[in-house]
Amino acid sequence: MKLSGGCNCGQVRYELDGEPIRVGICHCETCRKESGSAFSFFGIWPKASATLSGELGCWQSRAGGERFCPKCGSSLFSWNDESDQIEIKLGTLDSPPSALVPAYELWTIRREPWLAHQKGAEQHARDRQDSGA
Repeated sequence: MKLSGGCNCGQVRYELDGEPIRVGICHCETCRKESGSAFSFFGIWPKASATLSGELGCWQSRAGGERFCPKCGSSLFSWNDESDQIEIKLGTLDSPPSALVPAYELWTIRREPWLAHQKGAEQHARDRQDSGA
């Protein structure tokens, strides 16, 4: 599987090679504020599978470094320097991420009551036990 994406203005681009390790949704306060929505939809890939180009800004959060385009402000990635994984914000893909189905949900205690849980997805009241998103 080859995927590509980038920010709104096109200054930051990325390519992903291979399947994600996992796909999830997070309802925590940080993800809600960072995404500007009721939740964040993301996929985790090995860092070695991602090719990034363009200048990035960084904001440190509980999950590591949130990377964004300093020109248009699009939030794109997150990674922790000690990890060999990168979290990709799936809304930044060039094509709709229809084939990438969430296998789990995080921070379900903060899920909006009008939003149904994802059928078949693991439900975690807070973070996953292995501490990786």
